[in-house]
Amino acid sequence: MGTLFDDELKKLKGHFMEMGFDSSEQIYQATKSFIDHDKDLARKIVAEDPKINNEEMDLEKQSLQLIALQQPVASDFRQIISILKASTDIERIGDHANTIARETINAKGHEHIPAVEKVISEMTEQVRTMLEQVLEAFFEGNAAEAKKIADQDESIDKYYHSTRKLVTESLKKNSQTAQAALSYLMVIRLLERIGDHVVNLAEWLVYNQTGKMVELSHSTNHEEEYFENGQ
Repeated sequence: MGTLFDDELKKLKGHFMEMGFDSSEQIYQATKSFIDHDKDLARKIVAEDPKINNEEMDLEKQSLQLIALQQPVASDFRQIISILKASTDIERIGDHANTIARETINAKGHEHIPAVEKVISEMTEQVRTMLEQVLEAFFEGNAAEAKKIADQDESIDKYYHSTRKLVTESLKKNSQTAQAALSYLMVIRLLERIGDHVVNLAEWLVYNQTGKMVELSHSTNHEEEYFENGQ
């Protein structure tokens, strides 16, 4: 029974990792479509959005079956629950990437701000690095590494604040960038929220390893939830 459970748990972890790396690729493609103003790529991303949602539902079914059929002990049960809960954050990361793609599709012809788009590209790379690092830490069960990764969210917050300032200054100099400014502010907000979900993943990993829920977030940006719908 132990060997069977270990095999099924390994499959569950593999499924979770695959879902996580799929969401990382989705972030990359979505912001690429936005920066390149590539509506065809954005439409492809939107069309593929159900993939992450379906992966989450499959993972949930797999988790519940493992609990019901194998009746795991407390530590193993905690592993399953942490993966199950973390998959919700992965799904929401995918939702945010999808929203960036939709913003690309809906954007009208307007002036662009290259300096802002450069920073968005850098911010995207940082967020993806954090996500992939926390996935590796999850797989290795490395709670100490997860805490270090969560600390990196401060750099995402700094990107967010500095880019907002850059957008505002650009808008003051040229009112014709107003439409672009709205899009930029939405995209950097979504990237900042993705960073928050990565911190959540780190917290679930700490719970997995210690049985304790800890607060790892240092973010101060949660006053702006006007398009987040509680996510």
